[in-house]
Amino acid sequence: MSNITVREMTLDDIDSVIEIENSSFLTPWTRESFEKEIRNNQLAKYLVIEYENQIVGYGGMWIIIDEAHITNIAIHKDFRNKKLGSFLVESMIEYAESLRIYRMTLEVRESNIAAQGLYMKLGFKPCGKRPKYYHDNNEDAIIMWRG
Repeated sequence: MSNITVREMTLDDIDSVIEIENSSFLTPWTRESFEKEIRNNQLAKYLVIEYENQIVGYGGMWIIIDEAHITNIAIHKDFRNKKLGSFLVESMIEYAESLRIYRMTLEVRESNIAAQGLYMKLGFKPCGKRPKYYHDNNEDAIIMWRG
């Protein structure tokens, strides 16, 4: 795909991000959550991925001392399976590394084998489990680390 860009998320992007969030998760973040992250959380860095000037995905991370914790990531349902998720995570890694952050972590649903495969392809390794981490169904989370 051509015409793909990744840039920092702004408040003007939240409508598009909420649409993606609501169609991606059983317990989506609220508009207020995203606004607080962008306005008030000095640790938060959020990126959006655009295809032909349309926001088709986003990812967020917290930069904590010398580590980046990926908080959320989603691709619009109509644009999945086009390697955009991989491109976005690679962009998040590059962004963190531009800040001299070389260790990253995230949690992923135990049942989300596709996401785990993507993360492993990008150098993340499973390192532990958080029992009953997801409140919507008490599913365990796999903790993954890179770097």
